[in-house]
Amino acid sequence: MAYSGIGGQAVIEGVMMKNRDRYAVAVRKPDGKIEIQKKPSSSLRDRYKFFDLPIIRGVVTFVESFTMGMGVLNYSASFYEEDEKKDLSEAERKKAEKKESILTGIVMVIAIILAIGIFVLAPFFAMEALKEWIPSPELRGFLEGVLRVIIFIVYVKLITLVDDIKRLFMYHGAEHKSINCVENGEDLTVENVMRQSTEHRRCGTSFLLFVMVVSILFFMFIVVGQVWLRMLLRILLIPVIAGLSYELIKFLGSHEGKCVYIISRPGMWLQHLTTREPTEDIVEVAIASVNAVFDWREFQGKPPAEPEEEPETQTESASEAENNVVESVSGTEAESVPETEAAEVVESVPEPEEPVTDESFEDVVVEDL
Repeated sequence: MAYSGIGGQAVIEGVMMKNRDRYAVAVRKPDGKIEIQKKPSSSLRDRYKFFDLPIIRGVVTFVESFTMGMGVLNYSASFYEEDEKKDLSEAERKKAEKKESILTGIVMVIAIILAIGIFVLAPFFAMEALKEWIPSPELRGFLEGVLRVIIFIVYVKLITLVDDIKRLFMYHGAEHKSINCVENGEDLTVENVMRQSTEHRRCGTSFLLFVMVVSILFFMFIVVGQVWLRMLLRILLIPVIAGLSYELIKFLGSHEGKCVYIISRPGMWLQHLTTREPTEDIVEVAIASVNAVFDWREFQGKPPAEPEEEPETQTESASEAENNVVESVSGTEAESVPETEAAEVVESVPEPEEPVTDESFEDVVVEDL
């Protein structure tokens, strides 16, 4: 499997795909059409060499991905909130958007606090409560990590009971399938994508598992006496653990081999909890997102696609429209209108205007594929 470098994320009724310095979000709107938003993407890693150093770049990537992820989730959700906002004035709309931005920031802070509380501090205090029965700090550190993995699995299983989450996981599966299709050298079509696996080595689910595994190694052997200091270390070491986990998944995602396969398998097994087999209409959205930011034909060394010819019915209808204009001119007043004037009337039919695009932001509405 060739390494393409593209990555993505499932959003509400859509898929985000990122390729180097740009990303696209394709969303299936309530009317059934696919809308694609394309934007440039910049990173601290591109501007400052310090932030591109090993481990540090993992922390930077994690923070930037989390921030971007919240943004594209809000964008995808906006299509299903338009009915609530369509009767608002411009001032009220701006006020509502500002309020949503503030609420998004609050939600991000709360999400981080809850994640630390549930997945870091809860296992720690659980093992501290068993200190009398498990005196070995190394064993407690190991069991703490195992409990953390169990909590994560139970959490994922519980949220899959929500129908909206199940559908989100279907878009997650479509994201993986479309990238696998490109990296396996196949044409990016619905039929080919549907045959691909929902597993992928560079998935965020695998990253989270590596974070939990690396944390076991850290907390087993970094032992201090005071309880408050042990708790503080678990929080302060999160960026370091995330950075190391990023380097590991980056290496596994860009290399092949039996060892790579063996190390990747647990994370890929875990992906069966966070992905679902998508339907063809969901795959269409993922394909649209890939096409918006990635030239997969060039990546695979294939010639560019030939422009599709317009259906004959459309050409015929255009010809009929032209004849109708001539006939309408030459009908009852045919004798009073010279042939050259009739031609001028035909030529004056306005040509359709080219769509206006912006270099930094583009919205493309794609009809049902």
